Amino acid sequence: MLLVTGGAGFIGGNFVLDWLKDPKAEGIINLDKLTYAGNLATLDSLKSDPRHVFVHGDIGDEELVTKLLKEHQPRAIVNFAAESHVDRSIHGPAEFVKTNIVGTFNLLECARTYWNALDESKKAAFRFHHVSTDEVYGSLSATAPAFTETHPYEPNSPYSASKAASDHLVRAWFHTYGFPVVTTNCSNNYGPYHFPEKLIPLVILNALNSKPLPIYGDGQQVRDWLYVGDHCSAIREVLAKGKLGETYNIGGWNEKANIEVVKTICQILDELKPRADKKSYAEQITFVKDRPGHDRRYAIDASKLKRELGWRPAETFDTGIKKTVQWYLDNSVWVEGVVSGSYREWLQKQYN
Repeated sequence: MLLVTGGAGFIGGNFVLDWLKDPKAEGIINLDKLTYAGNLATLDSLKSDPRHVFVHGDIGDEELVTKLLKEHQPRAIVNFAAESHVDRSIHGPAEFVKTNIVGTFNLLECARTYWNALDESKKAAFRFHHVSTDEVYGSLSATAPAFTETHPYEPNSPYSASKAASDHLVRAWFHTYGFPVVTTNCSNNYGPYHFPEKLIPLVILNALNSKPLPIYGDGQQVRDWLYVGDHCSAIREVLAKGKLGETYNIGGWNEKANIEVVKTICQILDELKPRADKKSYAEQITFVKDRPGHDRRYAIDASKLKRELGWRPAETFDTGIKKTVQWYLDNSVWVEGVVSGSYREWLQKQYN
């Protein structure tokens, strides 16, 4: 049994679906607070699967977390739970501190108490896998080498600062208490079930709805794009074979400028669902004022993961982005379910 936190969010939800795709896979306790980006519709296919137990709750709730650990006796915890959007952290940093720092602290303490009470064989097998981001490393110049696991932490937003703090807590619990942790820092994810505030789903949906495609600044911000299915496979590898106390960078080996990503999406949509007027979706591209503290470039060096655990991404950006666009075209019911009034209000606030 695994305890997965944040398993109704984008990456966590994909991980749960991927894990339970195997009919022989062990069960999952899925603890999620269901904030704006948590969506139970993502898990609809698991409604009749007894291996999936969903619990609506907060990683900061000591009593609940303690109860779940005692009742279900998981062999591992995979912690996806986090407030995770830079723009939202700029408008309201308090929730990011509360969930990403204080929540992670509570989860660590509850897990450590549980782990200390296990018998020796179960104690030796237990793992706490903390899922984090490359944004903790700060920003890179155009010619700087990609982030390795030894790059200094230089977070530049309330979001990345809160995730950096949580990474430091996880590291400290290993070195101070011997608590069995592994940490992964991933690059920008994309793929199915992505909440449409992030660049790729936002562009797809705005394009289809004849709305402007907002690009911050000059659009030359570079990100390393990682297909979410590849991220899930890497997490499985690290959970199974990662060395305790170590950090592993997970990247897609796909550095792309934002404007290039948007133009690629437009080209795919031109092919798969042409506009009625036969013009390109690229005509909807609109440049908007850059956001405060916008990091210029992220790039992940994932060679440690390849060298030590033999992992490489299965998708190129071209194959992954085409799958992603097709998924959004095929899943309009899921999309309609997340594009609520509150979401529309947030978009208006952010891009106007």
